[in-house]
Amino acid sequence: MDNIHNISSKTLDLKTLHDIIFEEKTLKLSEEVIEKITRCRTYLDEKLKNQDKPIYGINTGFGSLYNVKISKENLTKLQENLMMSHACGTGEVVPHSVVKLMLLLKIQSLSYGHSGVQLQTVERLIDFYNNNVLPVIFTQGSLGASGDLAPLAHLALPLIGKGEVNFKGKVYSGEAILNEFKWEPIKLQSKEGLALLNGTQFMSSYGIQLLLESYKLSYLADLIGSISLDAFDGRIEPFNELVHLVRPHNGQLKTAERVREFLEGSELIAQEKVHVQDPYSFRCMPQVHGASKDTLAFVEKTFITEINSVTDNPNIFSKEDEIISGGNFHGQPLALALDYLKIAMAELGNISERRVFQLVSGLRGLPAFLVDSPGLNSGFMIPQYTAASIVSANKQLATPASIDSIVSSNGQEDHVSMGANSATQVFKLVENIKRVLAIELFNASQALSLRAPLKSSEFIESFLNVYRSEVPFVAFDRELYKDIENSILFLDNLSIDSQEVL
Repeated sequence: MDNIHNISSKTLDLKTLHDIIFEEKTLKLSEEVIEKITRCRTYLDEKLKNQDKPIYGINTGFGSLYNVKISKENLTKLQENLMMSHACGTGEVVPHSVVKLMLLLKIQSLSYGHSGVQLQTVERLIDFYNNNVLPVIFTQGSLGASGDLAPLAHLALPLIGKGEVNFKGKVYSGEAILNEFKWEPIKLQSKEGLALLNGTQFMSSYGIQLLLESYKLSYLADLIGSISLDAFDGRIEPFNELVHLVRPHNGQLKTAERVREFLEGSELIAQEKVHVQDPYSFRCMPQVHGASKDTLAFVEKTFITEINSVTDNPNIFSKEDEIISGGNFHGQPLALALDYLKIAMAELGNISERRVFQLVSGLRGLPAFLVDSPGLNSGFMIPQYTAASIVSANKQLATPASIDSIVSSNGQEDHVSMGANSATQVFKLVENIKRVLAIELFNASQALSLRAPLKSSEFIESFLNVYRSEVPFVAFDRELYKDIENSILFLDNLSIDSQEVL
């Protein structure tokens, strides 16, 4: 099987990205892309040879220094200085998976032939990607407006033998990694530093990774919620398709359909009920989970548009003989989408914790805190506390970052998106949602075991048999933090067909 992804003008979609990542494909430039990059660079070289007019970022300073003209003999130095001076990141190190996506998405953006980079510069980025040479980048430093300047400076520094990279678990200097592979440092030409630093690849890479994770967690929220519903002796009627066809939000319809499929054949869901209604956290799963699904669809549309775009500045249009300074690096569309994603995913955690609360409350024939001899045993009392703590933290993380702006670059960059802050916040928030769902699964598995000899559906029983081999039934008090950690690891390692979740 061909395990190469050709960089081309074909639209990158979420399924393609999923396959590139999880099948560990290598990258290669198509002939079409090689021609576009080469043509654009040749045009720019000719333009600079035949005129002396200031062109922003190509033969001028940057930001508020836009009116400082740079001589031709200093154009390479200008680009190198840009990269070194802008590499001002701090804080935690960006996860390797996000850095690798940043390489991929920067390559894709440069491939359209409107950025003026040399072919060898893009090919070296591909070398980094294919050999898992991952620049060391930091989470703090981007305003998400002039592009993700600081993070992308750290991404690009190793091209000229500066900065640091992670390779095979070891940190190398930029110079050392070039020597390791016998690569010559790239001699940056006019515009190249700006092409590498301008762009939204820090925000975009976080967004793509978190979309893939969020779709998986959305699926798991439906599955775990279905287990909780059955364990709580809930009713299936609220999931009847007729209810949702008269309010046909796509996500709502999808959630109800999934719950029906998960619970098909369950003895518990089919038994006669003594209660007329269930609490909202069970009964309104289609409406709440579904709204989050619809948000994911909106966020996906925004990010797919972004990663198939040119986001540096200025933009070069060789056919039209135009070099135009614009603002495609501004991250406002992503900042708003990331903030929306935070809110939507936080809600999956909010309603999950409420189901946990109901399960441990001693209702519907279940023992208080899901354990024998409550009082002597505290059982599942404190996992609910933990879930509540996480949910509260998520409410703080979900506060929109995009409503803030701080003036920078001496007033030239007077409105910024703060989308990079949204990106790192949603990374923490989504990780937290996985933990809350892991706690719900821990509780739901215990509660369902207490319903024996009645069984849930074949699908759910099969799923729980695997789960219980990792997290066994709690007969009496033990160190539950180990069970919670094993539950989180179980969800982490769970492989679900992309056709099911995307």
